[in-house]
Amino acid sequence: MTAKISIATTSLAGCFGCHMSLLDIDERITGLAEVAVFDRSPLTDIKNCHHSDIGLIEGGVCNAENVHVLREFRKNCKTLIAVGACAINGGLPALRNKISLKECLEESYIDGLGVVNPQIPNDPELPLLLDKVYPVHEIVKVDYSLPGCPPSADAIWTFITDLLAGREPTLPGELMHYD
Repeated sequence: MTAKISIATTSLAGCFGCHMSLLDIDERITGLAEVAVFDRSPLTDIKNCHHSDIGLIEGGVCNAENVHVLREFRKNCKTLIAVGACAINGGLPALRNKISLKECLEESYIDGLGVVNPQIPNDPELPLLLDKVYPVHEIVKVDYSLPGCPPSADAIWTFITDLLAGREPTLPGELMHYD
């Protein structure tokens, strides 16, 4: 019996749309389950990334916890893929990069409309925010990027099946969209 390929996934600072596209491969996921097993993933609720063949990262990097998770994935995944605009270039979360973190927090928690108890959260349980939102490749080495916002289910399917077949992933233009 051939060992199954291990796939790990996570979402950092993003909307979870890339994971929704992964789920949108629909019944093809059963075919994927025949040759692959999901390690750490919201699909399995496994919290730690073990040694995986493929790591799929969606979302930008906005806090210390994101950095920790991303480094864990890089250390434990043979092939690391930045999935979607947020992972590739910071996406919508990176809009906050146009102002300082101090200004962003003050606008959100002190000066914003409807603020009832004006104070910036300072609980040690909250991950420390970074000065800006970073794309994944600025923190760790990325092997591939799968563009889109989000990438379509067909694009994700094509990309993963190319990798599983030992081919260099290629995406025809008709599979790409940026909604």
